[in-house]
Amino acid sequence: MIEIRENENCIMTHTKSAAEIHKGEQPVMILSEADVERFMEARQLLDELNEGFKQVARGEVQVPPRPEITTPNGFMLSMPAWIPGSPMMVKMVNVFEENLDEDLPNHLATIVLFDEQTGQTLCVMDGTYITDIRTAASAIVSVETLSKPDCRVATIVGAGVQGREHLRLLPLVRDFDKIYVSSLIHEDAARLAKSCQIAEAVEDLESAVRISDVICLASHAYDPVIQAEWVSPGSHVSSVGYVPPRGELPIDLISKGRLFVEDPCAFESTPVGCGELTGMDPNTGVVIGEALLKADRPRVDDQEITIYKAMGIAMEDLVAARIAYQSAIAAKHPTIAIF
Repeated sequence: MIEIRENENCIMTHTKSAAEIHKGEQPVMILSEADVERFMEARQLLDELNEGFKQVARGEVQVPPRPEITTPNGFMLSMPAWIPGSPMMVKMVNVFEENLDEDLPNHLATIVLFDEQTGQTLCVMDGTYITDIRTAASAIVSVETLSKPDCRVATIVGAGVQGREHLRLLPLVRDFDKIYVSSLIHEDAARLAKSCQIAEAVEDLESAVRISDVICLASHAYDPVIQAEWVSPGSHVSSVGYVPPRGELPIDLISKGRLFVEDPCAFESTPVGCGELTGMDPNTGVVIGEALLKADRPRVDDQEITIYKAMGIAMEDLVAARIAYQSAIAAKHPTIAIF
């Protein structure tokens, strides 16, 4: 039996009708959290995120607004994205704070990749580690892009997952002499600082910030963790915390410097945008990809304060997931018949 269907551009011929076609079992790659971490190369991730920000600015990335489901214990965000030439992706991320009491991460995520030509499922991978590293890596791209090339001192505020990833990635982009780590619980900062030779846990956060070239806010704070007057001219500040409606970034700092965001959606209401920026004029911020397209180093001068506020967009997850998937293919990671 041959079915002939016409559309606007061509005649499509099938040897079977739609009713006779069954999907059956198809090969799908499964990547655990350990697999994803093994197949992720940090420097490659930084470079591809840099390009990803440019693609966002050029309008080459489809990143729909993320919907939210709220339960009594937490919330789930759905984050789809597609870049031509890449698989389509959707990440489901669940944020449940009480998980920490059960010895579970408070952010859990799953990522699915689909073939861009057929929509067939290609890979199901754990997205928890990707959420961790892509969030920090995007902030580190801002450090590499916007901080002064001769930076020597950095401060990380937060000693959780994001503090850990920031501390691991910062030395890849600048030759720091010292990285201070501060946390609401000093013992947590002390434990984290032991993982890096140039790190030091501090209790006097103000003094550390005042002498820092780079300040990375990586907390889960409901209110600003630093004061604007602590930030010295020429410093770069990044913020990845997401706790609306206020959050960790002092809003009055924005008037002292130049604000960079991933996408204009950063100024929309949560969960799409950043709590700290809700209601502000989108012209207040510069899309970092647009700045990168104009110059490799968009800083005006060595006295300018630059501020990067992240909301986390699905392009970052797609870039990271693509690296893990392609590396797994190169390593001949097995697929299984499923679905």
